[in-house]
Amino acid sequence: MHRARASAASVTAALRDVAGLGGFFALRTGGRDHGWHPVARSYAEGFSDLAEAVARRHRTGEPRVDVSIAQLGHAARLWSPALACVVLHGIVLDLDGLQRADDGPALRLPRPAGLHVDRLDDGPAHALYQQVTRHLSALADGLRVKVAPRLLDGNSASALAGAAQALLGHRPAARGPLTDLTTTLLDTGRLAGTGTLTGPDLTFRRLSCCLYYRAPDGSKCGDCGLADRARGRAPR
Repeated sequence: MHRARASAASVTAALRDVAGLGGFFALRTGGRDHGWHPVARSYAEGFSDLAEAVARRHRTGEPRVDVSIAQLGHAARLWSPALACVVLHGIVLDLDGLQRADDGPALRLPRPAGLHVDRLDDGPAHALYQQVTRHLSALADGLRVKVAPRLLDGNSASALAGAAQALLGHRPAARGPLTDLTTTLLDTGRLAGTGTLTGPDLTFRRLSCCLYYRAPDGSKCGDCGLADRARGRAPR
């Protein structure tokens, strides 16, 4: 697989480009190590600090709601830059060594690396799925609060579809490859059966619910399996 490796410079340039699409697309690279820790440590701790931050922000009384919202936000921060780098730059990010900010949900790759899509034997969907979902699986394994596995899978699918919609809005010329890749991903592994794309603008309807509506000021998201109609998305 050595021949498939993208240079650190090309990965850094791709990430710099996609970061301009919005906050969830930002994945920092390089810089000082101070203020960052391996995201694996956060997984082992059940993302407890971010779940507690959700509880304070939304005044929730159910730990599973806090965990679900924190996991949904993390899924969005994984899928957004990873999807955009494949579609816009032909690079599957290598998320080994991923780090998280000590004081929040921001993510960082201290050593940017990736694989060129056109040199992968099994295509970009499989490689991208593996890179992102192994992080979400590690997070799920470390949770200290019981949350339905298919709810977490639905959050992952919702984050993917949300990233695809946002990317389409910014780069409409990428509609064809973006739609193909998103459709394939939503039919892959644990994402299969979580919901369906419902329109050419990549709107999505999931079969589960992230539980945001259970917060005091919460509501059902636009793609919620419990919603009769779109009412806006939960903050991530």
